[in-house]
Amino acid sequence: MKTLALKTIGLALSMFCLSASQAESITIAAASDLRFALDEVVEIYLEQHPGHEVQVIYGSSGKMTTQIINGAPYDLFFSADISFPQRLQAAGLTATDPAVYAIGRIVIWSNTLDASKLRLEDLATDPRIRRVAIAQPAHAPYGMRAREALQAAGVWEALHSKLVFGENIAHAVQMVESGAANAGIIALSLALFPELSRHPHHLIDESLHEPLTQGFVLTRRGADKPAARAFARFMGTEAAHTIMQRYGFVIPQPLRSD
Repeated sequence: MKTLALKTIGLALSMFCLSASQAESITIAAASDLRFALDEVVEIYLEQHPGHEVQVIYGSSGKMTTQIINGAPYDLFFSADISFPQRLQAAGLTATDPAVYAIGRIVIWSNTLDASKLRLEDLATDPRIRRVAIAQPAHAPYGMRAREALQAAGVWEALHSKLVFGENIAHAVQMVESGAANAGIIALSLALFPELSRHPHHLIDESLHEPLTQGFVLTRRGADKPAARAFARFMGTEAAHTIMQRYGFVIPQPLRSD
């Protein structure tokens, strides 16, 4: 009986070790506008793939591109601008062609003012607004589009002395929340997060800026990881689309799989 018990324990340990060896862990680099939407996508993905582990690192698309070029261990990269994955492809650092997963939008948002009544011109002229937060245009796509919209509205120069810059779009939101800025131009996807959506926003006319065509790519590091490819496929499912659309993202028709 003792020998049988030892054999049973040994078999159980062997099966556990085999299961552990089959579990896959992937690391995703993602633009900060995805912070809430992608967290929900990952949650649903893991329910369907219990043997996988997914870690998501959020930041500005430009800085993460530089990190990947310098060897950062990311398996997938979800950028707020497809030009950054295209840059990685040109450098020979991708295993797939860059693919569009969503189109983003920008809004005026404040937690102290009724932003639904604000227009871009008001950011420069309203005496209640002393500081306006945007993401750093040098490396954050949402900051680039905010600058383009302000330039198109003819208020970039007038507003420039009021601007404060976040490292990424999530940081710009934090600056408004903390009182470091009275208003901000932020991602619609963040403004729709339940805690932030209590405060109204104003959707900026998309004709005032270049499209926020958001793209992703499988990196060369993730090329041989089935879990990385599985997650990339999952982003094209109805379940993922539903979450993304709830956060204000537009899903390009050619990508729909329903």
